Amino acid sequence: MLETIIWLAGVICAIWCVLDIFKKPIGLIGKLILSIILLATSWVGLALYYFWVRHHVTEWFK
Repeated sequence: MLETIIWLAGVICAIWCVLDIFKKPIGLIGKLILSIILLATSWVGLALYYFWVRHHVTEWFK
């Protein structure tokens, strides 16, 4: 039961982060690359995106 709750929380957070990526003013290729990396790295990717990447992503993909 606890594993299911943790998995579901991860899925919800991943969907939220991918939606946030697609709202950013960057190119489609950059959005796809970031989304794939985020989904492939699970909780570590979610934490990195939330605390660091989302603030710098527009600078990286100008």
